[in-house]
Amino acid sequence: MTIITTKNLVKQYRKGKIFVPALNQINISIEQGEYISIIGKSGSGKSTLLNLIGGLDTPSAGDLIVKQEALQSLNRRELANHRRFTVGMVFQSFNLIPSRTAQENITLALIFGGIPRKDRKKRASELLAMVGLKDRIKHKPTELSGGEAQRVAIARALANDPEIILADEPTGNLDSSTSIEIVDILLKLNKQKGKTVIMVTHDEEVAKKVSDRLIRLKDGMVV
Repeated sequence: MTIITTKNLVKQYRKGKIFVPALNQINISIEQGEYISIIGKSGSGKSTLLNLIGGLDTPSAGDLIVKQEALQSLNRRELANHRRFTVGMVFQSFNLIPSRTAQENITLALIFGGIPRKDRKKRASELLAMVGLKDRIKHKPTELSGGEAQRVAIARALANDPEIILADEPTGNLDSSTSIEIVDILLKLNKQKGKTVIMVTHDEEVAKKVSDRLIRLKDGMVV
C-alpha cells in the first residue's frame, strides 16, 4: 500500500525579488513499511522534502499525498493533527526542552495528543524503556549523552504512535558507534513495529545497509 506520493512537487523560497528553487518537480512513491533513506549533498533539498512530508512547510506547487490526504489542501488544524498523529519527527539537534526531564519531554507530546493525565507518565516511561532509557526518566537533557538525548527524541516521536517516522540527520551530532545504535533503533521500529521510516543522511554506506531503497537528490531533483 502506497503511504506517500508526490506529483511534480515544487518548493521555492523567495529572496528579495528572486524565487530560489529548493525542490523541482519531485515524483516519488513510498510504500507502507518501507525504510527509505534520502541522500545527497548539502543544499540538495533533503530536509526540505522531509519538512514538507512532516507538515512543517507547504508546497509551492504540485501534489503531496500522505495516507490519501493531500497535504497542500489541509487547513492549519488538520496540519497540526497530521504532525501529532501521522508523523513523528526526529531532528539532528534533538530539540528537547532543557528544563524538562526525559519523561516530561515525552508527556508534553502526549498532552498535545490528548492522552489522559493518568496515562501520560506510564506511557512515557514505557517509551523510554523501549529505547533503553528506563533508568534515565528523571534526567534532564544536559545530564544525558548525545546518544541518550537522541533516544529521548525518538521516544517522543513515538508518543502518539505515528505510522511514519521522519528522521532528519539523526546521527549527525553523534560519534560512529552511537550512530549505529540510533540507526539500529530506527531499523527495529521499521522491522518489528512496522513503522515507515524516512531518514535523511549524508552517510551513504549506512543508508545502503539498512534501507529498502535510496532516494538521491541533487539540486532539488531526484537523480
